This record gives sequence, structure tokens and C-alpha cells, in this order.
Amino acid sequence: MPSQQMIKIKYPPYQFKIKNEAGKDFIFDPVRRIWAVLTPEEWVRQNFLQYLIQVRGFSPSLMAVEKQIQLGELNKRCDIVVYNKEGNPYMIVECKEMEQHLNEQVFNQILRYNMSIPSRYLVITNGLFCFAYERDGSSFSVLKEVPGPGW
Repeated sequence: MPSQQMIKIKYPPYQFKIKNEAGKDFIFDPVRRIWAVLTPEEWVRQNFLQYLIQVRGFSPSLMAVEKQIQLGELNKRCDIVVYNKEGNPYMIVECKEMEQHLNEQVFNQILRYNMSIPSRYLVITNGLFCFAYERDGSSFSVLKEVPGPGW
């Protein structure tokens, strides 16, 4: 894992739609246009999506949430994939629940995803903090902020 620069995220206000059915809480995902089970990781994912849209200026139409990918014979899901206007992967975001530490294991997970979906930027977050990296060939540099669409 490259040296790290922890980024503190300031989330914008957003009126989340939450409902309870049969004792389970659900949150509406405006990108996927579905009601998702409200888990601790889903809460982080939905807040980070709003950060990417409202603060960093990404279009929801250029995002995929829980994008299915193939890693060898395994089917995995990327939390968030952001595409550029040409439709190429631009950034992969891996979300973890707030209690989970962002360690080398999480970084290695997003590196594996990057093999299937090569992206210029990689971000890992637990909702409280995140780390952002820029890929240049086979090496990664640490970023001081989450990239926006104009980088």
C-alpha cells in the first residue's frame, strides 16, 4: 500500500428516502433507482455517492453502483464505478462500513478490481475518511483530495 494521505470528507446535506418494510430498513438509491437494504456499508455508499455528485460534480448518469465484474472465475461487485464522458472507467470507489479500518487488505481488494476495470483513480472510504490514488502504469501516487471530473 503506498504511503497514505488521509482525506476528511465533508458530506453535503441530502434528504435520503428511507422506509421500513417487514422490520427491515431500506434506502432509495437514486443512481440505481432501487430501494436497497440499509446496511452500514450502504449508508456509506449512499453518502459518498452524494459527495461525488454534489461536491465533486460527477453526473449520476456516468456512475454504476455495485457493478458486477469478473475476477478469474469469481463474480465480484465494485461499490462505485465512475465513467468519463467517453464511457471509459475513470474511478473505482470501494466503500466499507464506518467501523472498518482502511488497511492494506482493502487497498488490495480495489487493486484486484482495477485489474478487471482499469481506472485512472482508486478511492477507498469508510465514510469518515478516505484515501485516493492515481494510477500511472503499474505505480500509484497518493492524492490529497478526491478527484473531480475535470482532472
